[in-house]
Amino acid sequence: MNEEITAPKVRLVGPDGQMIGVVTAPEAIAKANEYGLDLIEISPNADPPVCKVIDYGKFKYEIQKKKNEARKKQKVIAIKEIKMRPGIDEHDYQVKMRSVRRFLDEGDKVKMTIRFRGREMVHMELGTRVLDRIRADVDAIAKVEQTPRTEGRMMTMVIAPK
Repeated sequence: MNEEITAPKVRLVGPDGQMIGVVTAPEAIAKANEYGLDLIEISPNADPPVCKVIDYGKFKYEIQKKKNEARKKQKVIAIKEIKMRPGIDEHDYQVKMRSVRRFLDEGDKVKMTIRFRGREMVHMELGTRVLDRIRADVDAIAKVEQTPRTEGRMMTMVIAPK
């Protein structure tokens, strides 16, 4: 901005957006002072660098506004976890599946966890069967992002919305 601009020549844009042309840096600063505004380097990598005559405070405000607008539009994807047991009852399964569908509709990923306790570790295929059933039930609205994987006494699978 102003005297901090080191390029010998700059492409100058006026306060109302019209192109003034290529001038030396001191001439551009004098022109900005003539308008009672600041000279801001907009595109330093161009040849010659592009500078604009604008109010610096207003320029900073506009940039901040754009950043806030961009932050509002981004969606943070969370991973929600649903825990089950291999011998889950039908009604309990349906309740859990309602939660899974709600999470997927909201755009979140869902981590399905089957917890094995005691002798259930011998029957790992029961957990696999439950996860296969979940995969079949949500096939229309979600895709499996991480296939079922066993970690100690837990079997996990991650599903994401389509």
